[in-house]
Amino acid sequence: MNRDVFITCAVTGSGQSHTKSHFVPITPAQIADACIEAAKAGAAIAHVHVRDPKTGAPARDPALYREVVERVRAADTDVVLNLTAGMGGDIVLGSAEAPLPLSPQSDLVGATERLIHVEELLPEICTLDCGTMNFAEADYVMTNTPGTLRAMAKRIQAAGVRPEIEVFDTGHLWLAKALVDEGLIDDPVMIQLCMGIPYGAPADLNSLMAMVNNIPRGWTYSMFSIGRMQLPYVAQAALAGGHVRVGLEDNIWLEKGVLARNGDLVERAATILTTMGCRILGPQEVREKLRLRRR
Repeated sequence: MNRDVFITCAVTGSGQSHTKSHFVPITPAQIADACIEAAKAGAAIAHVHVRDPKTGAPARDPALYREVVERVRAADTDVVLNLTAGMGGDIVLGSAEAPLPLSPQSDLVGATERLIHVEELLPEICTLDCGTMNFAEADYVMTNTPGTLRAMAKRIQAAGVRPEIEVFDTGHLWLAKALVDEGLIDDPVMIQLCMGIPYGAPADLNSLMAMVNNIPRGWTYSMFSIGRMQLPYVAQAALAGGHVRVGLEDNIWLEKGVLARNGDLVERAATILTTMGCRILGPQEVREKLRLRRR
């Protein structure tokens, strides 16, 4: 069991949750406020996507990231910023019988373009989705080839940003180990186990522990599951020796019939952890643990 736990709050994500809950932040101001709200509730890290302020659709515009980052950095509440680098790897096939040409919904760009906002804004952490996966929808593929990941890892390393390796299945962990062995990711290695997302690793204990038991000694790992399993995974994460992620990217409910704010989910996670006898780590303790470079 891990008794010194940090909480990450994934405040908005890139899915359609904004159509199901009015608490999901959309504009840069709302997203920045959500990061600050989560930090005040006990989160040490805020994981950030951005959205089109008019439609709520997922976006990659560096200007939107810049506004979020500048607002959070100007606030009097400290939090470690973790910007996604997962956007730009989306392939949507035309159909099962006619996969080409790709659907206009596809958003597939190179490693450099996927990291423009990271290299400009230099957050303390950014994500690196460590593998390709069928991702729920019928003809959508989340695409992260080994070549692209190597190129991205080199650029993240050169920027002095700590990658959070997103692991959705056992093969992603295998690839993460290869990137570390090749010297493309520096110690201390940080990974996020992403459970219960179709069609990656299911949110059952056997699948989770199969990955936990294959994490190299010395790596720092966090974990989450989506939907109704998010809050039970808070306890599971600590019991399995890891850290915790909650937030509206992964789950919009506090309990049955009650929509959550990001702060609500962080507060509930902190209550679960402290009741278990855990201590919640603050942003500065996380910086020391992960050797982060604060700008």
